[in-house]
Amino acid sequence: MADVFGMKVLLSFALLGAAFVFAGNEEKVQEFFKSGHTNNWAVLVDTSRFWFNYRHVANVLSIYRSVKRLGIPDSHIILMVADDMACNPRNPRPATVFNNAKQHINVYGDDVEVDYRGYEVTVENFIRVLTGRLSPSTPSSKRLLSDERSNVLVYMTGHGGDGFLKFQDAEEVSNVELADAFEQMWQKRRYHEVFFMIDTCQAESMFQKFYSPNILAVASSRVGEDSLSHHVDPALGVYVIDRYTYHALEFLEGVNPGSSKTMGQFLQVCPRHQCISTVSKRTDLFKRDPDKVLLTDFFGSVHNVELLQDTIKLQNVTLDSSSTTCVKDSCKKKAAPKQTLQYAEQFPSPF
Repeated sequence: MADVFGMKVLLSFALLGAAFVFAGNEEKVQEFFKSGHTNNWAVLVDTSRFWFNYRHVANVLSIYRSVKRLGIPDSHIILMVADDMACNPRNPRPATVFNNAKQHINVYGDDVEVDYRGYEVTVENFIRVLTGRLSPSTPSSKRLLSDERSNVLVYMTGHGGDGFLKFQDAEEVSNVELADAFEQMWQKRRYHEVFFMIDTCQAESMFQKFYSPNILAVASSRVGEDSLSHHVDPALGVYVIDRYTYHALEFLEGVNPGSSKTMGQFLQVCPRHQCISTVSKRTDLFKRDPDKVLLTDFFGSVHNVELLQDTIKLQNVTLDSSSTTCVKDSCKKKAAPKQTLQYAEQFPSPF
């Protein structure tokens, strides 16, 4: 009787231990996949033309260089540049764009892929990219092919005011239009989370109308404040970068794909004594704590991968139905059927 009682006690402890192990593993799994996203996209927009707006092109190309360095491929980046400063006749160093007066880094680079250039950068095209309402003939390189598991970084720079951002000095997108575009994205399951980042005057006004879930936003200035330039390059005769983007890049340069730096730390970039404007942020629509969200969840393309020790047997679909195994000596290569090849006529006959 005592032996049976002892066995019951041992079994109870074993089940209790297994429950704790299972709970612990379940917690680890939840922690492992806490980000919830499987892919990253970036929409980077410069809305300004003309040589004196050189800094806005440098802004967007600098962010482009950073996200590529951290792992987001060109196939997942939509780059919209309103003017081609690299080929501007006023540029003393053609095919280059620099974001620093010392000209250490050519942010234009040798492999930049601009998806929308010049007069293609319009409010209509921008909204269509976000919402996916593009012509069927639009190539995939100009499409935001995101889904419900996509984390999307949206960066914008240019000239703005209270509730609007100018495009090409010819039109403007309002904060209401932008908010509605993000709502369409959410309804159409085109994002998991969005990080909206904007460097312009009165930038805070551009995210005040947001109402869709899972959006984290930061702006270079509050309503009523200007967003200022950082420094001039005497050789170019223009400002080469804005203050907020300059300090944001300074922070990003210290980040690598395996970094543990968080979005909460990034939101503290450029205090007022550096920017001269007040950086504003909005976190109420975002479900996660920014202090626990890795920076690479938006600026990189780093995902957790679980390695399994199990061996998975895959059926060889190239074998005959009667054969299930194949070794080097028993499998013979089937001769490819001979086809008669002909040259296509360059100028086909209309008859």
